Amino acid sequence: MRPLHIAVFAALLPLTALAQEAAAPDAPPPEAPPQEVAAFGPLPAAEVVFADQLYVKRPLVVFADSPNDPNYLRQMELLSREYPDLDERDVILVTDTDPEGRSEWRQKLRPRGFSLVIMDKDLRPVVRKPNPWTVREITHAIDKLPLRRQEMLEQNPAGR
Repeated sequence: MRPLHIAVFAALLPLTALAQEAAAPDAPPPEAPPQEVAAFGPLPAAEVVFADQLYVKRPLVVFADSPNDPNYLRQMELLSREYPDLDERDVILVTDTDPEGRSEWRQKLRPRGFSLVIMDKDLRPVVRKPNPWTVREITHAIDKLPLRRQEMLEQNPAGR
Protein backbone atom coordinates (compact mmCIF):
# COMPACT_ATOMS: atom_id res chain seq x y z
CA MET A 1 0.00 0.00 0.00
CA ARG A 2 2.88 2.36 0.74
CA PRO A 3 4.22 2.50 -2.87
CA LEU A 4 0.73 3.49 -4.02
CA HIS A 5 0.68 6.48 -1.63
CA ILE A 6 4.07 7.61 -2.90
CA ALA A 7 2.97 7.32 -6.54
CA VAL A 8 -0.22 9.31 -5.92
CA PHE A 9 1.65 11.99 -3.98
CA ALA A 10 4.30 12.26 -6.70
CA ALA A 11 1.58 12.61 -9.37
CA LEU A 12 -0.28 15.35 -7.46
CA LEU A 13 2.77 17.43 -6.55
CA PRO A 14 3.18 19.07 -10.01
CA LEU A 15 -0.54 19.83 -10.09
CA THR A 16 -0.32 21.92 -6.91
CA ALA A 17 2.46 24.00 -8.43
CA LEU A 18 0.33 24.59 -11.56
CA ALA A 19 -2.64 25.59 -9.40
CA GLN A 20 -0.54 28.15 -7.56
CA GLU A 21 0.70 29.66 -10.83
CA ALA A 22 -2.87 29.82 -12.20
CA ALA A 23 -4.09 31.55 -9.02
CA ALA A 24 -1.63 34.43 -9.46
CA PRO A 25 -1.34 35.09 -13.21
CA ASP A 26 -0.43 38.76 -12.73
CA ALA A 27 2.49 38.00 -10.47
CA PRO A 28 5.77 39.02 -12.09
CA PRO A 29 8.24 36.22 -12.78
CA PRO A 30 11.01 35.93 -10.25
CA GLU A 31 13.85 38.28 -11.11
CA ALA A 32 17.32 37.00 -11.75
CA PRO A 33 19.90 38.48 -9.40
CA PRO A 34 21.59 41.49 -10.98
CA GLN A 35 24.90 40.62 -12.53
CA GLU A 36 27.71 43.06 -12.14
CA VAL A 37 29.47 43.71 -15.41
CA ALA A 38 32.96 45.01 -14.97
CA ALA A 39 33.42 47.96 -17.25
CA PHE A 40 36.78 47.84 -18.95
CA GLY A 41 38.11 50.76 -20.84
CA PRO A 42 40.80 53.39 -21.02
CA LEU A 43 41.43 55.60 -18.01
CA PRO A 44 43.19 58.96 -18.25
CA ALA A 45 46.61 58.95 -16.59
CA ALA A 46 45.56 61.82 -14.32
CA GLU A 47 42.89 59.57 -12.73
CA VAL A 48 45.13 56.57 -12.02
CA VAL A 49 47.63 56.58 -9.17
CA PHE A 50 50.78 54.79 -10.24
CA ALA A 51 51.64 53.23 -6.86
CA ASP A 52 48.09 51.90 -6.34
CA GLN A 53 48.60 49.42 -9.19
CA LEU A 54 51.50 47.57 -7.54
CA TYR A 55 50.72 43.83 -7.63
CA VAL A 56 47.06 44.63 -8.34
CA LYS A 57 46.91 45.39 -12.06
CA ARG A 58 49.18 45.10 -15.06
CA PRO A 59 49.35 48.58 -16.63
CA LEU A 60 49.16 48.97 -20.39
CA VAL A 61 50.01 52.61 -21.02
CA VAL A 62 49.38 54.37 -24.33
CA PHE A 63 51.11 57.72 -24.73
CA ALA A 64 50.71 60.28 -27.50
CA ASP A 65 51.40 63.97 -27.92
CA SER A 66 47.79 64.55 -29.02
CA PRO A 67 44.50 62.63 -28.91
CA ASN A 68 44.45 63.08 -32.71
CA ASP A 69 47.74 61.23 -33.27
CA PRO A 70 47.04 58.60 -35.98
CA ASN A 71 49.06 55.94 -34.11
CA TYR A 72 47.11 56.67 -30.92
CA LEU A 73 43.76 56.44 -32.73
CA ARG A 74 44.80 53.18 -34.40
CA GLN A 75 46.02 51.70 -31.11
CA MET A 76 42.82 52.57 -29.28
CA GLU A 77 40.75 51.06 -32.09
CA LEU A 78 42.79 47.83 -31.99
CA LEU A 79 42.44 47.61 -28.20
CA SER A 80 38.69 48.28 -28.16
CA ARG A 81 38.03 45.19 -30.29
CA GLU A 82 39.22 42.79 -27.61
CA TYR A 83 38.87 44.35 -24.15
CA PRO A 84 37.88 41.00 -22.53
CA ASP A 85 41.27 39.47 -23.41
CA LEU A 86 43.00 42.33 -21.62
CA ASP A 87 40.63 42.27 -18.65
CA GLU A 88 41.27 38.53 -18.26
CA ARG A 89 44.97 39.33 -17.74
CA ASP A 90 44.32 41.99 -15.04
CA VAL A 91 45.30 44.79 -17.40
CA ILE A 92 44.47 48.40 -16.62
CA LEU A 93 44.50 50.57 -19.73
CA VAL A 94 45.99 53.99 -19.02
CA THR A 95 46.11 56.73 -21.64
CA ASP A 96 48.06 59.98 -21.67
CA THR A 97 47.73 62.37 -24.59
CA ASP A 98 48.80 65.55 -22.80
CA PRO A 99 52.59 66.02 -22.63
CA GLU A 100 52.11 69.41 -20.95
CA GLY A 101 50.17 67.77 -18.11
CA ARG A 102 53.33 66.02 -16.85
CA SER A 103 51.38 63.12 -15.33
CA GLU A 104 53.05 60.76 -12.89
CA TRP A 105 53.00 58.06 -15.60
CA ARG A 106 54.74 60.34 -18.10
CA GLN A 107 57.38 61.37 -15.58
CA LYS A 108 58.20 57.77 -14.64
CA LEU A 109 58.11 56.23 -18.15
CA ARG A 110 59.41 59.24 -20.16
CA PRO A 111 57.85 58.53 -23.57
CA ARG A 112 58.68 60.35 -26.78
CA GLY A 113 55.71 60.88 -29.07
CA PHE A 114 53.52 57.80 -29.45
CA SER A 115 54.53 54.98 -27.17
CA LEU A 116 52.92 51.73 -26.04
CA VAL A 117 54.30 50.48 -22.70
CA ILE A 118 53.42 47.09 -21.25
CA MET A 119 54.20 46.77 -17.56
CA ASP A 120 54.09 43.83 -15.20
CA LYS A 121 52.33 43.86 -11.84
CA ASP A 122 55.58 44.88 -10.16
CA LEU A 123 55.28 48.11 -12.22
CA ARG A 124 58.40 47.31 -14.22
CA PRO A 125 58.17 48.25 -17.92
CA VAL A 126 58.76 45.08 -19.94
CA VAL A 127 57.86 46.14 -23.49
CA ARG A 128 58.04 49.55 -25.16
CA LYS A 129 56.82 50.00 -28.71
CA PRO A 130 56.83 53.10 -30.93
CA ASN A 131 54.00 51.71 -33.09
CA PRO A 132 50.53 50.27 -32.42
CA TRP A 133 50.28 46.59 -31.50
CA THR A 134 47.36 44.22 -31.83
CA VAL A 135 45.78 42.71 -28.72
CA ARG A 136 47.12 39.35 -29.84
CA GLU A 137 50.70 40.67 -29.77
CA ILE A 138 50.11 42.36 -26.42
CA THR A 139 48.56 39.28 -24.78
CA HIS A 140 51.36 37.12 -26.18
CA ALA A 141 53.94 39.39 -24.54
CA ILE A 142 51.98 39.42 -21.25
CA ASP A 143 51.59 35.64 -21.21
CA LYS A 144 55.39 35.26 -21.34
CA LEU A 145 55.90 37.28 -18.14
CA PRO A 146 56.91 35.28 -15.04
CA LEU A 147 54.11 36.69 -12.86
CA ARG A 148 51.52 35.91 -15.55
CA ARG A 149 52.84 32.35 -15.93
CA GLN A 150 52.51 31.90 -12.17
CA GLU A 151 48.91 33.20 -12.32
CA MET A 152 48.07 30.78 -15.13
CA LEU A 153 49.50 27.86 -13.13
CA GLU A 154 47.48 28.86 -10.07
CA GLN A 155 44.30 29.06 -12.16
CA ASN A 156 44.95 25.72 -13.85
CA PRO A 157 47.40 23.60 -11.83
CA ALA A 158 47.12 20.67 -14.27
CA GLY A 159 48.52 22.90 -17.01
CA ARG A 160 45.71 22.13 -19.39
